[in-house]
Amino acid sequence: MKPHASTFATAEDASLGLDGPAPSSEATRIRLLPLLLAIAVMLGITAWPGALAGPSGAADHLAAMALFWAMSAGFVAGVGFRPRKLLIRLLLSPLACWLGVILAGLRLASLTA
Repeated sequence: MKPHASTFATAEDASLGLDGPAPSSEATRIRLLPLLLAIAVMLGITAWPGALAGPSGAADHLAAMALFWAMSAGFVAGVGFRPRKLLIRLLLSPLACWLGVILAGLRLASLTA
């Protein structure tokens, strides 16, 4: 059976270094901590959307973007999906999940100070 063409990197991707090694079957396990963090962010923002508002009551889009990036990374890493492209893998890693939460927290803390 012939493999699908999209499973291979293009020459341009290879020249940019965006194609990493193929994910191993060991990497497709569920990671509980990022998954729970993503669920907590999802439920928290759904229940209390005002948490992403600044002191004036306007939405803080930078904090929201960082928090939603963290949520996305948490879900992707939490369910065990491991993207083939190195850049995407780094942007959706468990470390990126924590980084997004920290950046959102720092941004919101700087608004109230």
